[in-house]
Amino acid sequence: MGTPELISPRSPRVAAARRLARRNFRGKERMFIAEGPQAVREAADHRGSDGRPTLTELFATVEAAERYASIIDAAQDAGARVHLADSEVLADVSQTVTPQGLIGVCHFLDSPFESILAARPKLVAVLANVRDPGNAGTVLRCADAAGADAVVLTDASVDLYNPKSVRASVGSLFHLPVAVGVPVEQAVQGLRDAGVRILAADGAGEDDLDDELDAGTMGGPTAWVFGNEAWGLPEETRALADAVVRVPIHGKAESLNLATAAAVCLYASARAQRPRRSTG
Repeated sequence: MGTPELISPRSPRVAAARRLARRNFRGKERMFIAEGPQAVREAADHRGSDGRPTLTELFATVEAAERYASIIDAAQDAGARVHLADSEVLADVSQTVTPQGLIGVCHFLDSPFESILAARPKLVAVLANVRDPGNAGTVLRCADAAGADAVVLTDASVDLYNPKSVRASVGSLFHLPVAVGVPVEQAVQGLRDAGVRILAADGAGEDDLDDELDAGTMGGPTAWVFGNEAWGLPEETRALADAVVRVPIHGKAESLNLATAAAVCLYASARAQRPRRSTG
């Protein structure tokens, strides 16, 4: 592979990458920014459903290119254009206070909701009206860690490709199918038709998560619906679920934040769905 050349701060490529901070431009170009070595490494290894490499372009400081030479090689192997850039260029394009020296430009990678249903998922996280990008990315990371098959962001939720969402996912965005812009009613009905039980997570839920686990009702395909950080799930969304489940608070904490509650719920389902080990 050839040695990357130093790019000018006035380059049209830098200007185009900078504009991806805006949602309307991301939507028009169907491109987004991934920052840092973990996200860029995952992007370089990722291919879309059509086999197209996800990473198209990479900006790296000289120091980062030397430190992460294997990532530079992977990006070039994926066919991405690699540019060396000074710290001012990285700061101009980056959405963080302290850029980590690598910024990738990637194709959108969300999956059609229909393809998620066709795969007969066993564990799905549905984000309904989740507005905070950091929370959305963190829930996606939790879903990935718990072994979920997919994540669905409803049409009232934050943009999946918001730079804060991408950073908070810490590369998990590239690991599992994510559908975006699905009305919550369509998401619930589609999953139910695919044989998935719908559980709404709510601190005021009628059913207790511990009781659900003790009753052995969580071993089948399950979708968890998580609501807004501030006001939870509206009554009309709760009414769509097969059960509204609360995470029990055994101590004196007032409540759990969205990402923590999501991690507890998803791991509870993952554990319940695991085949029992023989003790004989």
